[in-house]
Amino acid sequence: MKNIILIGFMGCGKTSVGGKLSRAFDWRFLDTDQLLEEEFGCTISEFFDREGEEEFRCRETQLLKRLCSEPEEMIVSTGGGMPLRTENAALLKQLGTVFYLKASEEATIARLAGDTTRPLLAGDGREDKIRRLLGERAPKYAAASDYIIETDGKSFYEIIHEVEKVMRRKKAEP
Repeated sequence: MKNIILIGFMGCGKTSVGGKLSRAFDWRFLDTDQLLEEEFGCTISEFFDREGEEEFRCRETQLLKRLCSEPEEMIVSTGGGMPLRTENAALLKQLGTVFYLKASEEATIARLAGDTTRPLLAGDGREDKIRRLLGERAPKYAAASDYIIETDGKSFYEIIHEVEKVMRRKKAEP
């Protein structure tokens, strides 16, 4: 069965869905942002300020390479920028079945309204930044994924059910 990988824009529900999927499948759950913060000994925002985005992206790639050698049956929630690098998109597919949790622009703006922890959204013009980043990233997320799940108006249960259906179908394949 390998692993289940969740990608998508910040605020789309990757971590929340991942935790619930972990319980439903009885698989280990890993959040790459959380793993990196533990490794850095600081928040991602602090790391961005100190080392910059390029170094952060390099560290994401290193983490993915390590995860590819881990035992199977993991649910992995990625940071929003992780699948943007071509190398990372390939590593994610090597790691498991990649699901793009796709939320609309309106839903994303609403979900991120009070969030001050996202370094790429810092400062003024938050909504414009979200629109611009979503426009740039959505095609890359789609290309990096095996399956796209529209999340707007769906409960966690409905999203998990869609993932389970796909994984059952894959398990039945020769």
